[in-house]
Amino acid sequence: MLSRETSRISESAMQDVLTQSPRPGKRDSSAAHGQPGAGLLFLREEELRIAQDKIFFALRDLTESADAILAELGFGRAHHRTLHWIGRKPGLKVGELLAILGITKQSLTRVLGPLIRQGYVAQVQGQTDRRQRLLTLTERGAELERKLFECQRECLLAAYREAGGPAVEGFRRVLRGLTKEQGRRYIDELEASRAAKGPRAG
Repeated sequence: MLSRETSRISESAMQDVLTQSPRPGKRDSSAAHGQPGAGLLFLREEELRIAQDKIFFALRDLTESADAILAELGFGRAHHRTLHWIGRKPGLKVGELLAILGITKQSLTRVLGPLIRQGYVAQVQGQTDRRQRLLTLTERGAELERKLFECQRECLLAAYREAGGPAVEGFRRVLRGLTKEQGRRYIDELEASRAAKGPRAG
């Protein structure tokens, strides 16, 4: 049997192999075929921390303008997320919204209450199940959600244009990789619905 010291040395050597970049002239066959994730075993902890740094600043700057508009109304990012998803899925059930946001009923009540009282969100009973509460944006709510979207739209457009098509597709893959199964299902449903409707005119 290997001694503990030998075992530690072996584990350390294996880790070095996994974290080293490929030697010049020796390309991994999977990388040559462009498979997702190919050639990424050399990513080190510091590079992953830099990715975290970039995500932090990207989210901070993306939400800056929308946060300012929300603050003037006495709202925050939780209200923005609520408006976004009700706008994306009109007739959204309260239970489904809870699942999407990943918050408690008490927290949702604190967020949804002001939006309903101030006329941004309408709530009606379900037709087949009277216990269900279905949520839609009012005209006022749709206007606010659109205004918030326009703030972030310009940031996204600028970033996409700077990065270029292949980078945007890679970015979409990374975002999907960071998303758990539930979120992936919602995105897949939205994209399938969009595809079924066909391209928008104009």
